Amino acid sequence: MNDMRVPVLVEHAPSPSAAASPARRASPPSASGPRIAAVRCALPPHRYAQHELTGPIGDLCLSPGADRALLHRVHASAGVGTRHLALPIERYARLGDFGRSNDAWLETGLELGEEALSGALREAGLAPADVDLLVFASITGVAAPSLDARLAGRMGLRPDVKRVPLFGLGCVAGAAGLARVHDHLRGHPDDTAVLLTVELCSLTLQRGDSSRANLVAGALFGDGAAALVARGGNTDGSSTVAPAAGPRVVATRSHLYPGTERLLGWEIGAAGFRVVIDAGVPDIVRGHFGRHLRAFLAEHELTVDDIGTWICHPGGPRILSAVSETLGLSEDALDCSRRSLAAVGNMSSVSVLHILEGIRAHRAPEPGTWSLLLAMGPGFCSELVLLRW
Repeated sequence: MNDMRVPVLVEHAPSPSAAASPARRASPPSASGPRIAAVRCALPPHRYAQHELTGPIGDLCLSPGADRALLHRVHASAGVGTRHLALPIERYARLGDFGRSNDAWLETGLELGEEALSGALREAGLAPADVDLLVFASITGVAAPSLDARLAGRMGLRPDVKRVPLFGLGCVAGAAGLARVHDHLRGHPDDTAVLLTVELCSLTLQRGDSSRANLVAGALFGDGAAALVARGGNTDGSSTVAPAAGPRVVATRSHLYPGTERLLGWEIGAAGFRVVIDAGVPDIVRGHFGRHLRAFLAEHELTVDDIGTWICHPGGPRILSAVSETLGLSEDALDCSRRSLAAVGNMSSVSVLHILEGIRAHRAPEPGTWSLLLAMGPGFCSELVLLRW
């Protein structure tokens, strides 16, 4: 986008029938609801410090002799220390058109997807044939058959596995995909469901595009994949290996913000995916996100203070600051998100699963702790997933 104007957000008024209805109350959480049994991330081997990428990305995006002051400011303020890229950095200049970038997405995505999925199943003590539902999310490449269908045969998933490939959710897909897994397992408590996300954001960087949005994307985004295994309430104790205790998914909430469709997403053309990042996103978060989040918690007789662990998508330093300010959080409440951003960058839908993996591995909360996993993405939309350990 060129003008970067902040949109005016107009909420839809409730219908008369809705206004007359009693306030929605949540049913009490089931002690046998879906449980997260495993989370595993896979990162490409090409790891770079942020300062090693600033020059090469400038060469890709800016014309020779162009002023690089903005580029350096954006890279220095992104909150990113290191990132993993799908390809060695010197190969990006030779990618050429969208077709070659998409071929690289498919080739590398299959490798990382298989690594993440096989690792998560192994952690959960399960085999590929145990998977009943596979939800797959990516917004950085396209294929038909989709990547999940190609992995099914490659990894030995059952021919009757249910598949739900998702495109268009972007950064919110890690949270939204988990929410849809929860929906399925509530109705199918004997099932095992997997969420697989693969995001190779570096392959969408637009060569020769000096726009601020493209430079911000070139400073923030990293590449990776993640797989999450969740099991229905009737499956406890049925795996061959006892996995580390994971949280149960208690409830979820989706929210679209009317009039904000052009805040975030892609402009898709001959060169592929051109990023749209509007400067108004933090203002929408400050003005509206907190109210919807508090209302969701109130339905479960909770407040912001009851949440012991925050798993917030690290959209960037400004987004994290906006979330913290609008919710009145302590200074360290989003440290897990900031550490993930510093270590691997913003990996779009993979990021919240990367944060969850780190929490489970290094600092699992005490039993009974409430957690909230949250993300925002194109739409403009938000997704909330309430967890209890």
